[in-house]
Amino acid sequence: MTIRVANAPCSWGTIEFGTDSSARIEYQQMLDELTGTGYVGTELGDWGFMPTEPEALRSELVRRDLAMVGAYVQGPFRDPAAWADAEARAVRTARLLRAVVEDGPDGRLPYVILAHANGNDPVRTLHAGRATPQMGLSDEAWRTFAAGVEQVARAVHAATGLKTAFHAHCAGFVETPEETARLLELTDPDLVGLVLDTGHYTYGSGSNDPSAARAGLERFWDRGRHIHFKDCQGAVADRARAEGWDYNRAIQAGVFCELGLGCVDFPGVLALLRERGYDGWIVVEQDVLPGMGSPRESAGRSRQYLASLGL
Repeated sequence: MTIRVANAPCSWGTIEFGTDSSARIEYQQMLDELTGTGYVGTELGDWGFMPTEPEALRSELVRRDLAMVGAYVQGPFRDPAAWADAEARAVRTARLLRAVVEDGPDGRLPYVILAHANGNDPVRTLHAGRATPQMGLSDEAWRTFAAGVEQVARAVHAATGLKTAFHAHCAGFVETPEETARLLELTDPDLVGLVLDTGHYTYGSGSNDPSAARAGLERFWDRGRHIHFKDCQGAVADRARAEGWDYNRAIQAGVFCELGLGCVDFPGVLALLRERGYDGWIVVEQDVLPGMGSPRESAGRSRQYLASLGL
């Protein structure tokens, strides 16, 4: 079993919605700090943050001895009129990923990571971390949503051979454990896998149960393809729920913290991964907005925490 540890641009404030991009650092600094704190892989981040020309991107990765492990693509999948755009963006991203790893030494292909267009529905954005079933999709809307995800995943595989995994994510329509289960029930396992993000899954479960992430991994193990290690600060999550904060405010307050400082039981999660022989990537993430905190130092401490667990 070989588990390798990556990080992602969102830990440096390159996050997919509702932010002021003028406060973002340059990708070169992010990659230098990522490698300097002990990570051996990265995700792509927002389209255009890193080079989108394959040779330029490959050059940046090779000279840092970094693997490209995946890329996040959002889509409003409940709206069939938006599927073509989501498909085009996902295939464009997949082609870049495939070109970058085509001659690489790692042998593991990256994933296209799909998600709902999180933060675009005002009700779900306001109630992130405390969504109720009444805020969810109707049966008809679920069928439409799942069909859109499958269409995009099918197009990605046809164009590039890459596999797709769906990211259950706060402030979207696939947030809670039951919503995750519903999407997986409605989609073809050969087309759509799961990204389990330990922080989003814990916060999205509506409680601060340390065992939530491990329970989710056990429940959905057969569909799991990729895992994000993110911690959830229980005191902040409780306050966000009690005071009715929206998702952006919760992030600004630090609901996602350095590994080992929140409520996620990472020793338990890692024990399960080892028991089951997981040999994929662990991608450490700490969702922050541009200019928040000290990303390099936080990434370093999170990596040291994982080293204390034997990674």
